[in-house]
Amino acid sequence: MLKRLDHVGYAVPDLEEAIRYHADLYGAEVSHREELPDDGVREALLAVGESFIQLLEPTREDSPVARWMARNGGPGVHHVGYGVEDVASTLADLKEHGVRVVDEHPRTGSRGCTVAFLHPKGAMGVLIELVEDPRRDGLATLDS
Repeated sequence: MLKRLDHVGYAVPDLEEAIRYHADLYGAEVSHREELPDDGVREALLAVGESFIQLLEPTREDSPVARWMARNGGPGVHHVGYGVEDVASTLADLKEHGVRVVDEHPRTGSRGCTVAFLHPKGAMGVLIELVEDPRRDGLATLDS
């Protein structure tokens, strides 16, 4: 069912500062940048081996990431993204097993991938993102 650890998403108040932090301390480089107006975030992906660090800066106060940071006292690990072959079938299987979901149906997310979120109350306290990206071959590359 799960193919890989796709990314770890960090909620950050300042995207540029977070990029500099990861570059200075870990030598991480930006692989992708994007603004997702529907989600109210700007993001940067930094390749780490075969996975990514996803830095998420809220662009409005009512975005899920901004609300998460307000609830949790600031920045931190927001979610874990797992790569799957087919988000729709994985989501259906998990719902059949009683897993609580945030997204009832798959939707378009970062990088144009098909995504769906599982609710932390149904996933051992962790917000989980299922990610279907047919461009990925297991390596941390983004082919356009």
